[in-house]
Amino acid sequence: MFERKHEKLAPLSVFARRMAVSVALGGILIAVALLIGIMGYHHIAKFDWIDSVLEASMILGGMGPVNPLVTTGAKIFSSCYALFSGLVFIAVMGIVLAPITHRMLHIFHVDDEDVG
Repeated sequence: MFERKHEKLAPLSVFARRMAVSVALGGILIAVALLIGIMGYHHIAKFDWIDSVLEASMILGGMGPVNPLVTTGAKIFSSCYALFSGLVFIAVMGIVLAPITHRMLHIFHVDDEDVG
C-alpha cells in the first residue's frame, strides 16, 4: 500500500487518497463499535433506543456512563464495552495516523532529487 524506502515520495494526490481511505476506515470502525454498544445497552441493560445511543456514545467517546446500571449483566457489559472502546480508540488513531507517520518517515529517507 505504501511506497518503500528506496522509492520516490508519493505525490500529494496519492497521500490525500490514503488519508481519505484511512479516515473512512476509522469512521467505519467507530460506527461498528457504536452499533455494538447501542445494541448491548438496549438488549442487556434494557435502555430505550435513545438512552442506548447516549450511553454508547458517551462510553465510546471516553466521557463515562450517564444512566445508572441496575443489573449485573448490564454492569459487566458496560465494563467490557468500556475496555473495548479504549482499544477501538487506539486502533482508530493507528489507522488514521499511519499515512502521516509513513510520509514523515519516508521524507527523512529519500534523496532530494526523489522528492516530487
